Amino acid sequence: MPIRVTLDQLIVKKGLKARDLAAEVGLSETQLSLFRSGKVKGIRFRTLAKLCAALECRPGDLLDYDFDPADLAAVEED
Repeated sequence: MPIRVTLDQLIVKKGLKARDLAAEVGLSETQLSLFRSGKVKGIRFRTLAKLCAALECRPGDLLDYDFDPADLAAVEED
């Protein structure tokens, strides 16, 4: 998938533990782990906002995109 979650790099950069971040934003460690690994299909904006507030970052700091021409083809098919 061309969308990559870059949360791990930010956690390391901030010197945090994932367990502490999960507790601060009100997620289970399992939920945060699934997001960190990119194994979720979506995230609520409220959860994204909580992560950004806790990490003092913007949504773009948590996600990255690798261009894939197939994404454009999928739009044309809809």
